[in-house]
Amino acid sequence: MLQKKIRIIFLLLLLCVFAIDPTQLKAIQNQVGQIKEQDATELTALRNDVEQIKQAQQEIAKSLQVIKDILMGKTPPLDNVDVQVEGSPTLGKETAEVTIVEFSDFQCPYCGTYARDVFGKIVDQYVKTGKVKYVVRNFPIEQLHPLAGKAAEAAMCANEQGKYWEAHALFFDNQPALDEVIRLQEGDATAIGINTAAFEQCIASNRYAELIKRDLAEGVRLGVKGTPTFFLGYSDVNEPSHIKAVKSLVGARPLQEFYAALDDLIKGEEEGRKPSETYLNH
Repeated sequence: MLQKKIRIIFLLLLLCVFAIDPTQLKAIQNQVGQIKEQDATELTALRNDVEQIKQAQQEIAKSLQVIKDILMGKTPPLDNVDVQVEGSPTLGKETAEVTIVEFSDFQCPYCGTYARDVFGKIVDQYVKTGKVKYVVRNFPIEQLHPLAGKAAEAAMCANEQGKYWEAHALFFDNQPALDEVIRLQEGDATAIGINTAAFEQCIASNRYAELIKRDLAEGVRLGVKGTPTFFLGYSDVNEPSHIKAVKSLVGARPLQEFYAALDDLIKGEEEGRKPSETYLNH
């Protein structure tokens, strides 16, 4: 680089000291232009190299953070995983920016523990206050839980009558008698406000079998291996049926772990957006 600058100075001196004909002048000007172009090309290449080094350093830092999280027993962060939620039972304000998506199995004992001990507190603390939207997708592991598929269909049929969350509570509160309560007959139907005839017609139609298969396929695509599995993230402004998940939790985790994860996401919310007053329950 220094040598090229010296060459440019030397050529300029020639112009000043000696009388040079137009042809020689043009040749000198061309040489000066070529040297400047070479310098600009080398400078651009150098900047590109620096940018690549910066990106490599960022990737190394992310990898080290993941390793640190694993060593400390934490779940490593996700890299904006796309979770689809269209057609799934949803609880919360429509425009809540933070969303939890739970993949659940009504016969899974860990799902039952979570539903009875943790779920209600999250709803009171975050969902009813408009901070978080809650979505459930079905992941019945029928090889282990033979009633899980039927229970999922029953809950979706209850959802047709606006009673998904009532059925959700009934099924998990009575897991030992799941085979009986998923039929929603007599006292159970009355207790949660279900029209028995419409419910039985829905069950007989088997119309939610495909939706449950799609839920399972989505869970497999996302790497779900057990229940309950939770994806926490932000609603996609352009695609409301898509969630950009940045964190996952697996199993019946302690309540404080959910609080910490949700508080962390809420801090990252975009400022200035006001939640809608519409409270979803479908």
